[in-house]
Amino acid sequence: MSENLLSGKHLNEEQAAYEHLAQIRWPEGPVCVHCQSKKVYKLNVSGPSKRVVLKCGTCRKQFSATVGTIFERSHIPLNKWFMAFQLMASSKKGMSAHQLHRMLDLTYKSAWFLAHRIRHVMKQTPFGDKLGGIVEADETYIGGKARGQGHGYTDNKIPVFALVERGGKVRSFTMPLVTSANLKRAIHEHVEKSATLMTDELPGYKKIGKEFADHQSVNHSKKEYVRGNVTTNTVEGYFSLLKRGLTGTYHHVSARHLHRYLDEFNFRYNARTVNDAIRNHGAIRATEGKRLQYW
Repeated sequence: MSENLLSGKHLNEEQAAYEHLAQIRWPEGPVCVHCQSKKVYKLNVSGPSKRVVLKCGTCRKQFSATVGTIFERSHIPLNKWFMAFQLMASSKKGMSAHQLHRMLDLTYKSAWFLAHRIRHVMKQTPFGDKLGGIVEADETYIGGKARGQGHGYTDNKIPVFALVERGGKVRSFTMPLVTSANLKRAIHEHVEKSATLMTDELPGYKKIGKEFADHQSVNHSKKEYVRGNVTTNTVEGYFSLLKRGLTGTYHHVSARHLHRYLDEFNFRYNARTVNDAIRNHGAIRATEGKRLQYW
């Protein structure tokens, strides 16, 4: 663990923040981002710039620790980036752009864009493995109440489907429509055939469940929520946390950006067993090779 991390200097000083990022990105010393050469030296930069500029002795190109990461060409000081990462990685129900705007002394537009870039980093794809063991599947609808319509009206809402490996990870994503074909495609893509599938009484799950080692369901319409170890309470708990975050922290989320908020909640849920510092460190390590431009 770096000295800057232990002292917290990377949250207050931009120079320390660059040193901290370089230590995370190149623990064994700087490597050229252009040709991967280790023959790299530091340039003496005059003027107000706090950025550490490196130059490759092989390809002769200049670069810094931010090149090729989510931070590239950002005008926001790197220490403020690190503060935003720490706040978003440790806030169980999320951190609104308005709150970042006030705490980090940024414009609202900058804070909003910064938050979406951090969510882009938190996206955990592609998935190299599938969920196994006992996997709970369920769907919910995100959106406000339509005026003049009943409680069950969902035409104005966005379907969100989630798979939770009991005691393990969650994968949630938006779905155009909750149909048997869409459910089957999502479940087959993310769940091992040897898994035990647990769902509610939605008819679309019955045929899908026959293709797995076992399929059990609970009948919510008859007030059945637990039968032995058969339950969907784990995935319902994830949806509860998601909705409390979207309603209580963000208040309004557009359909266009909902998938990014799901990435954020997935990331925190999947790293729930580690402390805030390790979760934050994992997010920063994932910044390499990712860019998200405003347009």
